[in-house]
Amino acid sequence: MKLSFSTNAFKNFSLLDSIRQLAGCGYSGIEILCDKPHLYPPDFTDCDYKELKSTADDLSIALVNLNAFTFFARGDTYNPSWIDPDPQVRNLRLQHTINAINAAAKLNIPSISTEPGGQISVHNKTNRQALLNLFEQGIKKTLKHAEQKKIFLLIEPEPELLIEHSSEMFDFLKNFDSRWIGVNFDIGHFHCVNENLCGAVDKLFPYIKHIHLEDIAGRKHEHLIPGHGEIDFTPVLNLLRDKGYTGYVTVELYPYQDFPKAAARESLAYLEKIKNLWD
Repeated sequence: MKLSFSTNAFKNFSLLDSIRQLAGCGYSGIEILCDKPHLYPPDFTDCDYKELKSTADDLSIALVNLNAFTFFARGDTYNPSWIDPDPQVRNLRLQHTINAINAAAKLNIPSISTEPGGQISVHNKTNRQALLNLFEQGIKKTLKHAEQKKIFLLIEPEPELLIEHSSEMFDFLKNFDSRWIGVNFDIGHFHCVNENLCGAVDKLFPYIKHIHLEDIAGRKHEHLIPGHGEIDFTPVLNLLRDKGYTGYVTVELYPYQDFPKAAARESLAYLEKIKNLWD
């Protein structure tokens, strides 16, 4: 396994400057925020793509995932969502995801990640199956494009959204017959909803194509620097390694935008103490 860091902690810096700073910290990979102010596809030119690839190549740092979860360019963290009552709004999310797939293909990035449907607090919770059906319809349309481009479309379960738990994720994924759909497995998110982390890995492992990592305190969904919370990362990371996961583990610390480089350095130092894991 290899360690990467998400640029969504570096929103006060340009994308290229973020990559340079993270390479200087010692990370071998970068997850790119596929949203403003970093790589928002409608604003990205061929020259921008060329410069991004050149910078990553010069620094010998891998571009490992496009994080298309948030949508601040047209809304906020969760909206426009896959399950909005308005089909025109849902189409904005679908098109954003297709744009992210196209961007990943241009950059030879293997995957993009998206939200697990959206917020259910604004809906009648007794209508959960109808919301799942809307989400499935949108993903099926988008998945066709991901298959054509050979880009993994990854869903990231999150507390208080339509899909929170590993069992819900597994049941949803059974609706698809494609190797190009999978899971962005966020360790902190599953901890928040009181999952057994190793059990969640066992259930979802065939679908896990990328990992997010952050610490959590008191099961509260607030991303903390590893070591600042209560999660014991060693068992779940060892299980992933033993099962054959060889991809990237991305540290995601968007709350640390005032001092992202210091957070990145501290995270790397902490995680590198877990022996026999990292390539």
